[in-house]
Amino acid sequence: MASLDHILCFLFFIFIISTLHVLPVSATPSHKLKTAITIRQVNRRGPYIGLVTVFETEENAFLGSVDFRPDPNHPFLDLSGRRFRIGKIHGKKVVYVRCGIGMVNAAAATQQMLDVFNMKGIVHFGIAGNINNSMSIGDVSIPKQITNAGLWDWLNPDKAEGGEYAAYLDFGKYTVPQGDGSDSILGSIGYSYEELYSVSIGHKKSPQKVFWINTTQEWLQLAAGLEKMELLQCVNATLCLPEKPKLVVGLKAATANTFVDNAAYRDFLYDTFGVSSADMESSAVAMTCVSNGYPVIVIRGLSDLAGAQTGDNAVRKFGSLAATNTARAVLEFIKKLPPNYNLNSYV
Repeated sequence: MASLDHILCFLFFIFIISTLHVLPVSATPSHKLKTAITIRQVNRRGPYIGLVTVFETEENAFLGSVDFRPDPNHPFLDLSGRRFRIGKIHGKKVVYVRCGIGMVNAAAATQQMLDVFNMKGIVHFGIAGNINNSMSIGDVSIPKQITNAGLWDWLNPDKAEGGEYAAYLDFGKYTVPQGDGSDSILGSIGYSYEELYSVSIGHKKSPQKVFWINTTQEWLQLAAGLEKMELLQCVNATLCLPEKPKLVVGLKAATANTFVDNAAYRDFLYDTFGVSSADMESSAVAMTCVSNGYPVIVIRGLSDLAGAQTGDNAVRKFGSLAATNTARAVLEFIKKLPPNYNLNSYV
């Protein structure tokens, strides 16, 4: 019978070989081996809460608002051009990464985080456009459901609308003067369903067709305790919002590789899907987590009116404030997470 040392050596060998597949192709073999050993050492100190944001404004607000304490031995790990920061926030072990704009970046960074590190779940956060007239710039939304509103077919104008799509956008209804839907050669687009592959259904079964991705219910319940938290109202002494911002849990969100700055499309999104915010990454992060069987929550601060404003978009004016309010909400949520819990109870 093999000794325990032989078994452990064999398992470590298998871990190193499997880890090399997720490391940069351009790295030398010796660098890959060193990185694999570092990952093993980091994961021994886990598990971690994953923190995924998108771009520099959000990162600056987050790292400037929280007491992030880097791991003294391995403060970061560079993988595939991204820096994964390892440390603690209020005693909770975290791995933080800035994924980059768009759904491919978001899914790639999230999958890599789940593959490489010993994770408990993912907190995704950033700013978003406001689609709901009952919400305001500076507010923070923690949605219960997110859809990929960028997955659609551009239909032939002669094709009759049928039941195979979740919704339709008829361009003819947006002509000036308004037509009956037959006046635009652009025709219409049909919003499609995602194909969700997940550990819960197994590889032998067909993927589920889903339009909404649900965030983790238990984490939403924890987040409900944040709805009375204090949020910032002013960017500086001379630039303030007219009302004090609020945090709302349980709305819906839309994601697409499109920055929405159009009042007509904003209204369409709200009237058709009932979403309150629009961004470019959340559904990709959420779907990746659900596919892998990990808890996920999305926290988005509203930075602009997505086209409903008069004049220029407000994201450059209030983006930093929205990002700071988001960072505050993320920090409070991390505080609420119990130090130890069973991952399986959340999926």
